[in-house]
Amino acid sequence: MRRINGTALIIAALVATVGALAFPVWSYADRSGTGQDNINASSVATQWGPLSATDRDFLVKVRLAGLWELPAGQQAIERAPTKAIKDAGDHLIVGHSDLDKRARTVAAQLGVELPNQPNDLQQGWLRELSAASGREYEYKFANLLRNAHGKVFALVAQVRHTTRNTLIRQLATDANITVLDHITMLENTGMVDFDAIANEAATGVTASPTGPPPPDGNLPPAPAPVEPSGNQSVTSKPSPVAPGTINTNRPEAPEPQPAG
Repeated sequence: MRRINGTALIIAALVATVGALAFPVWSYADRSGTGQDNINASSVATQWGPLSATDRDFLVKVRLAGLWELPAGQQAIERAPTKAIKDAGDHLIVGHSDLDKRARTVAAQLGVELPNQPNDLQQGWLRELSAASGREYEYKFANLLRNAHGKVFALVAQVRHTTRNTLIRQLATDANITVLDHITMLENTGMVDFDAIANEAATGVTASPTGPPPPDGNLPPAPAPVEPSGNQSVTSKPSPVAPGTINTNRPEAPEPQPAG
């Protein structure tokens, strides 16, 4: 009887060991379709295509951007320490008034609830700007807003690339134009600390960047231009704006209407 009990214990231990070893494998295999499953689970069907959680988060972030950046632009115009700051403030007001209208229209069509106040972090930035003056104000205005726009720029690109919803895709296109215009205007102030932005972005990044070796003082061979072969007839033209500027001419945004 003791021998039988001992054998049973050994078998039970072996079964438990095999189960423990198999569990991570089963868990990993079970997660093989998680990406697609998560997309489907978080998405709702609309007449314009599936609306994912990322799409809805994007809508909220566009709305939040306007709720704090438009007041920041208005404050910049009122203080107007330099023309460049005033011009950037002007673009913030015009751009976010237009983009907010577009976001509210899309949200109404898709039935997505939007916030009416900036979040705590954004309210903190507004207080920080209100408390600053002179050169410090110019620096904070340019860098707080440039950093915020740079981060949302990445989200706009992700959403524009991955969304399956045509309304969200169009809003991402509109947001891309607006955000890039604002980035350009903020950089035109001459106050943006690019070293600080690069250092913050590099925090936590461990992979080494790839690319050509650093310059050694000698001129490299001139690269050949990218040109079509043959005599193709083309009709499109590059954007008729100066380098480093953005064409923001767009049709008027439609008025928001309730979802029907």
